[in-house]
This record gives sequence, C-alpha cells and structure tokens, in this order.
Amino acid sequence: MDAALAFPLLAGLVGVALFFDFLNGLHDAANSIATIVSTRVLRPQYAVFWAAFFNFIAFLFFGLHVAETLGTGIIDPQIVSPQVIFAALMGAIIWNIVTWAFGIPSSSSHALIGGLVGAGLAKVGLSSIVWSGLTKTIGAIFMSPAIGFFLALVLVLIVSWLFVRQTPFAVDSTFRMLQFVSASLYSLGHGGNDAQKTMGIIAVLLYSQGYLGGEFHVPFWVVISCQAAMALGTLFGGWRIVHTMGSKITRLNPMQGFCAETGGALTLFGATWLGIPVSTTHTITGAIIGVGSARRLSAVRWGIAGNIVFAWFVTLPAAALVSALFYWIAGLFQ
Repeated sequence: MDAALAFPLLAGLVGVALFFDFLNGLHDAANSIATIVSTRVLRPQYAVFWAAFFNFIAFLFFGLHVAETLGTGIIDPQIVSPQVIFAALMGAIIWNIVTWAFGIPSSSSHALIGGLVGAGLAKVGLSSIVWSGLTKTIGAIFMSPAIGFFLALVLVLIVSWLFVRQTPFAVDSTFRMLQFVSASLYSLGHGGNDAQKTMGIIAVLLYSQGYLGGEFHVPFWVVISCQAAMALGTLFGGWRIVHTMGSKITRLNPMQGFCAETGGALTLFGATWLGIPVSTTHTITGAIIGVGSARRLSAVRWGIAGNIVFAWFVTLPAAALVSALFYWIAGLFQ
C-alpha cells in the first residue's frame, strides 16, 4: 500500500477510534455523575459539564501507563494492522451501542479489550495474545469492583462513626458540599484511565504504520484528542444508565454518594498508576453496592446487580466475536 492510500486510511481509522472514545464518554458518563445526580446535589445538565471538565484535564495528573498496556500489552504490536484496529474498534462500538440502547452499564474498556483479542485471534490465533497483560486485565474484572466495594464500605463505617453526634441535617449539608470533591475525583479517575485506552489504540496503529520513528510512545496530539473526545461524549450524557446506576441498584443520600465516589476514585487512581486498564463501570457499581450493603443487605436490589454482573462476563467474549466477524468482513475488500 503506497503512502497516498495509507494516510487517508490511517486518518479514517483515527477518526473511528475517536468516535469510540466519544461513545465511551457517552456510555460511561453515568459512572461519573450517577451518584451526584441521584442525591440531587447537581441537576443532570450541570453534572455533565462538571464531569466533562475533569475528564478533560485528567492528563495533567496521570502518566500514560494504561495507554502503554493497551498498545503493547494485550496483543502483540507486531501483528497490528489497519484491519486489526478497524475490527477491534467495530467490535467495541457495536457492543457499546447495544448495551447503551438497553441501559446496561457494561464496560467500554473490556469491550475494547475484547475487540483487540477477537481481531488478534482472527488474524494469527493464540500466538497474538500477550498473556501477561491480558491476565492482569481479566483479574481486574474481579478486583476493581471488589476493591471499590470494600473501600466504599469502610468509608461509610468511618464517616458514620465520625458524624454519629451530628444531626441528619448537618450531615446532609456537609456531604452535599463534599460530593463536589468526590465527584471531581471520580471524574478525574475516569478520564485518566478510560481515555488512555483509546490513546493506546491510536498509538499502536501509528507505530504499526511507521509513524512513531520505530519506538512506541503516545504523541501529545493523541493525548489531547482523546481527552477532548471523551469529555464531549460525557457532555451528551447516558441518561438510561444514570437511572440504573443512581437509583435502581440502591437509593443513595449525599454521605453515601460521597463514600461511593471516593472509594471508586481511589480504586481508579491506583489502577491507573499501575497501568491496569480497569472498568470504571465495574468500579463504581461495586462501590454503590458497598454503601448500600453498609445500610443493610436488603437495601441493594440484588436482581439488578446480578444482571449487571452478568453483562460484565458477556462483554469481553461478545465484543471479541463481533470483532472477529468484522475482521473477516474487512478481509473481503482487500
């Protein structure tokens, strides 16, 4: 393929990747704003602006370890081609649209990872997989909601003990203010972890086509573009999923919303620092269930929570299957 044809194709694939990033922000906006909306601290239209701003500036606070994991730690970068990237993105996008339409808070992150795995398997088989990176990511499917659950639960217990002598009105007023802080932290964690996944996809595509000078790295224009696309998607919100996350699982008050957001944010900060591409959806779901369980187990609607967990397990193989299908379809036009 000569350069005159390669560059338009490359630009088109970068555009598709940014569209996925936009959908990621749209789909996962609920993760950042569900608690602050359900506690009536902020109206939805203001909450999305708040979340989008902190989504965008997240690159100022985090390194690019997650982007490096996505770019080189899921499938072998040597087998990456435009066809592989196209198939991976389509697998993730199709699954995101399906789950968004039904209001299911599935993981955009694991849809993208499933897409990469499906395209890699379709191209060269099991040898395409970087097992160390994939194993670490699959482990995070279980660990991130568990850690979010534990941290949120502990925070509820600590806060309840500290404020035991305060009136309910005083506690409510205090945590209405503190929720602005916790929501900001969670949005930072969301932007820091999720936007980097698309950065890794674009960077490995550029690397595979020889645009990075032979050494894998993430150009600054890719960083800014991905953060902006995610923030724009967040502005459009994901109202169906906001309803599921914010009220169907359990009812939250401002103190519980603060604990859920803070527990989730701490989990995301740790994962991003370690370069682990975790699911912000899994994390905040675990944290919300944690604060609900602290009140009483019956406060959690376990049937709905079970449906969400089922979607977690289905996401990666479903996106991989769609991706493999698109890899085959794309091959017909070569």
